[in-house]
Amino acid sequence: MNLEVLYSNFTVDCVILGFHEGELKVLLAERNEYPFKDWWALPGFFVDNDEEMEDAVKRILYENTGLKDVFMDQLHSFAGLKRHPKGRILTVAYYALVQLDNTKLKTKPVTNYMKQAKWFPVRNVPELAFDHKQILDLCLERLQRRLAYKPIAFELLPEKFTLTQLQLVYEGILNKPLDKRNFRKKMQNYGFLKELDEVQTGVAYRAARLYKLDKRKFLKHFQNTVAF
Repeated sequence: MNLEVLYSNFTVDCVILGFHEGELKVLLAERNEYPFKDWWALPGFFVDNDEEMEDAVKRILYENTGLKDVFMDQLHSFAGLKRHPKGRILTVAYYALVQLDNTKLKTKPVTNYMKQAKWFPVRNVPELAFDHKQILDLCLERLQRRLAYKPIAFELLPEKFTLTQLQLVYEGILNKPLDKRNFRKKMQNYGFLKELDEVQTGVAYRAARLYKLDKRKFLKHFQNTVAF
């Protein structure tokens, strides 16, 4: 085998999750080339031969969505024989939890192999290209398990938040409704929420009390799962 002619046979795919308008959302890109032209997919592409994985993730995410400075964690690798119609292509999936502001909401590809990027509710995504629905589902399952011992929900919220916003994030990740009274009682009993002498501003309804996470106290609960 001539090692000099080997080329990249693996890709990077990115699961970017955010919380907006009371829903957990995922960022998808509409493909502009075959296979799966005009299909929605997770942001992803081939890794260059001379490229480090960390650099590839940053480049591919930016090319697909225009987003920069997003910290990504490795999720899992996928190497099914039939996951790509052009042959066996291994992909390494990464994920990120982002706080959605006006900048991150306005995404736009900077490459011609994607038409557009758009946020979708995670429970109402269109049919996805390749095995990307499997990748998304695995990511959500992983988040459900980590929710019990890592401050995942708070990474999706602004520094100051309401208990309603916090509950909606938990419900979005767990994919089930939670009793409002029990949720608030549990959260306040855990002792890692700091009640602020502030309320929401700029809302048409009755302003709710704001809270902050005491991360030091939360870390004490890593050995005791926060279950619902």
